[in-house]
Amino acid sequence: MGIILAVITAVCWGSIVLVSQKLGGDSYSQTLGMTIGALVFSIVTFFIVHPDINSLVMIVGAISGALWVVGQRFQFATVDHLGVAKTVPLSTGMQLFGTTLFGVLVFHEWKTKTEIIIGIIAIVVIILGAVFTSIRDKNNKEDGGTNYKRGYLILLLSTAGYVGYVVIVKWFKVGGWEAILPQAAGMFIGGLLLTFTGKPFNKFAVRNILTGILWSTGNITLLLSLPKIGVATSFSLSQTGIIISTLGGIFILKEKKSKRQIIFVIIGCLLIIAGGVMLGLTKR
Repeated sequence: MGIILAVITAVCWGSIVLVSQKLGGDSYSQTLGMTIGALVFSIVTFFIVHPDINSLVMIVGAISGALWVVGQRFQFATVDHLGVAKTVPLSTGMQLFGTTLFGVLVFHEWKTKTEIIIGIIAIVVIILGAVFTSIRDKNNKEDGGTNYKRGYLILLLSTAGYVGYVVIVKWFKVGGWEAILPQAAGMFIGGLLLTFTGKPFNKFAVRNILTGILWSTGNITLLLSLPKIGVATSFSLSQTGIIISTLGGIFILKEKKSKRQIIFVIIGCLLIIAGGVMLGLTKR
């Protein structure tokens, strides 16, 4: 049952960018709609679970949610420059690298020689996978230019938000169930602040409430899978969702890629997943 829950997480999170692109709208309406969906879901969950929430949980959760919005808002913006097939695997690899770096340097998660060796190999594999997914086709005029440079800069900002969203909760040792509602509140407020200049209140924001519910479903199933199969397996399985969004970007959204690029993207995704699994082995 635990593995099934973790796979549901992978399917939900791996489908978010793909679904949002199919639903339409720009990064502003997509972000706002997603935060509204997450807030609605968290309110319902709160009245079912009744978690204990104090002032520290409220503050940390809200900041975590606001940082998540930064990550998601600019990931959507990156898609406009790099496409889904390139953005998602790169984003996944950079998030794994960033959270692992904090885990090692700040939380001292790698304590044995075996963990250090596996962890270093995992990081190298992830970086290699990210490089494979970002290979451009020089013969494709649409595959390069200033948009790529801008896209990579935006993706760095997105990654910083995602990493901060995870690290701050762990730093203050806030439980998952307790953090859900404060995080969603922070997501919604942050979403309003980051999108108000783009006139996000439209039909596309309403449509993208579905992506917020999709994200929240993945978040809940991950929390439920942790005590059943452990952090290592849950964490690793949750990363496999990039296959859905990456291949979906190529074959469903019809993003233009040469055969050579498709092969490299698939290899890159497999390497990032392998690195994620290896990183999972270092977590206790």
